[in-house]
Amino acid sequence: MIALFIKLLLAHFIGDFLLQPKNWVENKEKNKHKSIYLYAHVGMHMLLILLVLQFRFDYFWAISFIPITHLLIDAWKLIFTNKKNARNLFFIDQFLHLAVIGLVSFAYFPDNEILSKFWSAEFTLFAVCLLFATFVSNIIMMVVLSKWTLTEENNRESSLEQAGKYIGILERSFIFLMIIANYPLGVGFLITAKSVFRYNDLTRAKDRRLTEYVLIGSLMSFGLAIVAGLGYKYFKQLL
Repeated sequence: MIALFIKLLLAHFIGDFLLQPKNWVENKEKNKHKSIYLYAHVGMHMLLILLVLQFRFDYFWAISFIPITHLLIDAWKLIFTNKKNARNLFFIDQFLHLAVIGLVSFAYFPDNEILSKFWSAEFTLFAVCLLFATFVSNIIMMVVLSKWTLTEENNRESSLEQAGKYIGILERSFIFLMIIANYPLGVGFLITAKSVFRYNDLTRAKDRRLTEYVLIGSLMSFGLAIVAGLGYKYFKQLL
């Protein structure tokens, strides 16, 4: 059951976070359930499920049921999303998708044939946790931090386009790898180094709201990466 769940989770992470362009999201938000990209997105999920299950059509129920429910859940989210409930519906949407994956995995339990010689459960678990620590965590942080909006006065100095996004991805990748490599001292060094770089910026800004915003973002970034690393080590023992 665990091996099947991890493979389906990998397909979900790639389809929902890695292979969903921004223009697809914007078009879906504008046209709701009438957007052609909604159906392209669901088709992508079906293809990914086929790939991770190695085109095993004895998993026909999973291959058909998960995309259909994904379409219904996403359409429901698009229809009812507004500025006030967008963050809450994001988490409800992801919970429902994961619940469906869990239900399908349970329905096929026990499952002892899904593992292949190349796609080991350990490798798949690593891919899932790494994706969570990088791209999935990045989206989660954007959703949570969208609660606070900083004015132009909080962001006077120009910066590289999307620099913060890539810094966060690299930061969480390093922390994740250090955790699974049993090198916690490296995590402390990275946190200290970032604090030193950030200190001068926050001292010059003299803006309490900006300081709090940066602190919340940094702590969330560190925390999600550590959770991903510890999660990998825990589930690895169960394989």
